[in-house]
Amino acid sequence: MHDLPSAQATLPHQAAGLPSDPAAARAAMVARLEAEGALHPGPVRDALLELPREVLMPQGYLRRTELDELPVRWQLLDWSVSADRAEFLKMLHCGESVLIQHGGEAVLGRDPGLWRTGGTMTSMSSGMFMTAVLMEQLRLRPGLRVADIGTGAAVTCAVSSRICGDRNVVSVDRDPYLTEAARHHLAALGLHPNLVTGDGEAGWPALAPFDRIFASYSLTRIPAPWLEQLAPGGTALAHLTTGSPSWPALAVIAKDSAGQVTGRLRPVRYGHRAGHGLDWIFLKKSFRDRIAAREGGTVTHSRQAPPSDTASGFWLAFNFLNPGLVRNGGADHLVIGAPACGSWVTARPADGGGWAVTSAGPRDIWEEIQHTAALWKAADSPVTYELHFGPDGQQLTAESGRHTITWTLPSTAAPAAPLKEAR
Repeated sequence: MHDLPSAQATLPHQAAGLPSDPAAARAAMVARLEAEGALHPGPVRDALLELPREVLMPQGYLRRTELDELPVRWQLLDWSVSADRAEFLKMLHCGESVLIQHGGEAVLGRDPGLWRTGGTMTSMSSGMFMTAVLMEQLRLRPGLRVADIGTGAAVTCAVSSRICGDRNVVSVDRDPYLTEAARHHLAALGLHPNLVTGDGEAGWPALAPFDRIFASYSLTRIPAPWLEQLAPGGTALAHLTTGSPSWPALAVIAKDSAGQVTGRLRPVRYGHRAGHGLDWIFLKKSFRDRIAAREGGTVTHSRQAPPSDTASGFWLAFNFLNPGLVRNGGADHLVIGAPACGSWVTARPADGGGWAVTSAGPRDIWEEIQHTAALWKAADSPVTYELHFGPDGQQLTAESGRHTITWTLPSTAAPAAPLKEAR
């Protein structure tokens, strides 16, 4: 799964019974996260119970069109509008992503009742299951220095500030409108962390070294400044991606007392959206329809089964070794497409045994699956991969005896924009 806004025109069904009082709605959200295993007694739970989400996000967009209906239309709900409150409260606490910015607009000063048609949502508060899991994994405690990369709606910044102390927290976002809104909303809660406008991949040397570094968007590799700014004994967390939302992976970085940096990459249930400048690939409805109609497809029979959905370590490696692919998670059988070239493959059990494989396009995706599966099995079917930082770049490896599966992450992107602290 991935961190995308719900495509439903209405709120998720689990939100229907949420209380109408903000404190009660927060308590119900936290109780649900505890029941799902995302949250446990401790400082993160306490912070989420205390933080009024309607103050951090007093406005948010709700999609009013159905899945695949174009043009997409969103309505801006506002906590100050009494007619919006019931629906808005459910949207804030249902656990799904909350959309807070359209097309890079200014966030403060928007008129209630605003509608947007088409375009793109450019900032959101991430789904709460993923947020709770990651915040707990950081093991925050008072006095730790934290770099919160990608301010957005400032939920993770607020949690970190409550636990660690706001002056120990810096939050960086390249969008000045988001930085401005975060400063305003956090101040209303009595929180005054360091808020910086700039490219988060540069970190913030002025407060370094950091005990914790956390990114609220997916990257193609770990920025070198983060490794330099991580304190001995520190931890950094970031999702790595190829631009596909189908197989998210979390990098866990640690620095020991001698300054040696190590890392591991593991598959996870949810991942953040791709960050600025990275294309986010997906299967459009027209492409899905062509696949369903088997347009241009060739049917073959295979005795080789695709790795199961539970073989998450395989799918992680498959994603990085064969970039440009997206899975249709809504299908009842394996469906994978390559939007850039129009290639696709489907596979389902065949009558009499084996697998019926239908494929089309210049890429032989089925062969890519089988080739990667052979490499993965030869390396003893790893679930996680070691992340190495060296002069030749960042590499992922897993090995068993003489058999190794490995790949290299992309090199450094464009130079970071200058940083500016928001006052």
